[in-house]
Amino acid sequence: MTLTVSDIMTTDLVKLTKEASLQDAHNITREKGIRHLPVVEQETGKLLAIVTQKNMIAKVNSALTLYGGSALAEQETRTGIMEVAVTDYDTVDRNQPLVDIAPFFLQNKHGCLPVVDEQARLVGIITSSDFVKLSVQLLQERENS
Repeated sequence: MTLTVSDIMTTDLVKLTKEASLQDAHNITREKGIRHLPVVEQETGKLLAIVTQKNMIAKVNSALTLYGGSALAEQETRTGIMEVAVTDYDTVDRNQPLVDIAPFFLQNKHGCLPVVDEQARLVGIITSSDFVKLSVQLLQERENS
């Protein structure tokens, strides 16, 4: 049996639109413990960008340095999400075998890959955590057999 991206991808996604602010993203990541937020076109669901925790931290640190802690919340509200988002990213198809995708994570140090359909609409996301969960499941199955 060949495992594919669809076998481990997350489909219940929290998404942003391009009108969101850095503060919106910061609040979501804090409340939900999410490290990657896709930015989609509201009408079509087409993937526009990815916001990573790493990018947000860099932007917040920059704002702290420039404006100080007292002005941070205001700067986060004024910063559009597309100023923080990554628009140059790789994507995968839900039917791609995991054996082909796993090396990509190791070689490129990516934390996630958006899963899109033929029209570039976001259908899921696969993360390094998904691979760890799969590893745990496979190890448990091996222990129990």
